[in-house]
Amino acid sequence: VEYIVEMDDVLMERYLEGEEISADELRVALRKATIAGKATPVLCGTALRNKGVQRVLDAVVHYLPSPLDVPPMQGVNPYTGNTEERSASDDEPLSALVFKIVTDPYVGRLAYFRVYSGVIKTGDSVLNSTRDKKERIGRILRMHADHREDLKEVHAGDIAATLGLKRTFTGETLCDAKAPILLEPIEFPEPVIMLAVEPKSNADQDKMGMALKALSEEDPTFQIRTDDQTGQTILYGMGELHLEVLVDRMLREFRVAANVGKPRVAYRETIRKPVEKAVGRFVRQTGGRGQFGHVVLRVEPQVPGAGFEFVDAIVRGSIPKEYIKPVEAGVKEALESGILAGYPVVDVRVTLYDGSFHEVDSSEMAFKIAGSMGVKEGIMQGSPVLLEPIMVVEVLAPEEYTGDVIGNLSANRAMIDGMEMRVDGLQAVKAKVPLAEMFGYATRLRSM
Repeated sequence: VEYIVEMDDVLMERYLEGEEISADELRVALRKATIAGKATPVLCGTALRNKGVQRVLDAVVHYLPSPLDVPPMQGVNPYTGNTEERSASDDEPLSALVFKIVTDPYVGRLAYFRVYSGVIKTGDSVLNSTRDKKERIGRILRMHADHREDLKEVHAGDIAATLGLKRTFTGETLCDAKAPILLEPIEFPEPVIMLAVEPKSNADQDKMGMALKALSEEDPTFQIRTDDQTGQTILYGMGELHLEVLVDRMLREFRVAANVGKPRVAYRETIRKPVEKAVGRFVRQTGGRGQFGHVVLRVEPQVPGAGFEFVDAIVRGSIPKEYIKPVEAGVKEALESGILAGYPVVDVRVTLYDGSFHEVDSSEMAFKIAGSMGVKEGIMQGSPVLLEPIMVVEVLAPEEYTGDVIGNLSANRAMIDGMEMRVDGLQAVKAKVPLAEMFGYATRLRSM
C-alpha cells in the first residue's frame, strides 16, 4: 500500500493522515502508475497447476491500458508514403493487424487479428495493404479455451480470429480499400540454425510438404528451403529446441515420420575491400544473331547488417534503361552463392557505372549474365571472407566449476567477455561463441 500511495499525492496525504484507502482507489492509482511506466505489477502463479491464472487476467483488465489510454496508432499510406493516424473508434476507417496464424485440425487456417480502428463484419471485402491484395472475411470467431463463438462483427480494440484468408500472414495489415494504411509490421530475426529433414517413406513425402507449409505459415522465424545441389529439404530456425519442437509437432499433429540430419550452420560470405573496376563481358557469336552484354561495376563492402544495395550510376546512356533491371537480377542471382563455399554473399553495394551494348546482339539475357559475371569477378578481387554466426552466451555455474567451464569454452573458440558473481555462489561466465561449437552444449555442460 505504501508503494502505491507514493505514486499519488492525494492518496499519500490521506494515508499519512491515517485514513483508510479502499482497494478500488489503490487500483486506480496503480493503473495510472503502470500506464505512465512508473510501476510494474508482478504476480505469482503457475499455468501448469492452474494457479493464479485468473489473477493475471484480472490484472490485465485492472492495470494495463485500454485502447483509449494510448496515443492513436500510426501507420503509413502505402501509395503516398505519408504518415497517418487511426484513433480507437468505430467511426474511423478500418485498420487491423494479423498477429498470428494457426492451423486448426478441425476448422482449418485461423488468422488472429486485432482491430485498431473501425468495424469488421462477416462477408466484408478488405484490403491486405502489405501485399496489395483484396481478401474476403469469412466466419469471425471469438476464441475461448475449449470452444469458439461466432460473431457477426468486431469493433475497435477487439481481438478475434477469422477463417478463409488465403494470402494473409503474420504481421500484415488489413484495412479499408478506400482508406489504405500500413501498420508497423512485426520484425522477425533471421534464422541461425539449419537441419536436414527427409520423409521415412514415399507415403510421408506429400504429407511432409503439407505439414511443413502449415508450420511455416504459423511461425515466420521457421523457414523451409530446398538445397539445389543436394536436393535436401533444409529447415531453418532460431535454435536446436525450436527445430526439435517443430519436428515433434510434424509427428504428433500431422502424422509425418521423418529422418532428421545433423544441424548445419548457415554461414554467409562478404568482401573486405572495395573493388573500383569489375568487368563483366558476355559475348556469344553463332550463325545469325549473337549475344552481347558488357558491364563495368564497382563492388564495395557495407557495414554488417546493411544488406545488399544496387546503385544505377549510368550516365550518357552507355547502357539503355531496359537493360539495367536484368543487370541487377543477374547480380542478385550471383550473390546467392559465393565463391568461397557457395554461401550467400551479404553486406555489399554494387554500383553499375559503365558498359556498352550492341544495337542488334544485345538482349536482357546477355546483360543478366554479364551482371553475374561482373559481380563474381568483383568478389574474387575484393578479398572475400566467410562470416560465421556468433552467439552471445551466458553460463551459470557454481564457483568451483568455473575453471572447467572457461577451459571448455576456450577450447570451443570462445571469446570470454568476463565473469560476475550472482546469488547463492553462482558465477555467470559471459562469452561469445561460434554457433558451430554450440550444438549439444547443454548436454556437455551437464556432464562437466
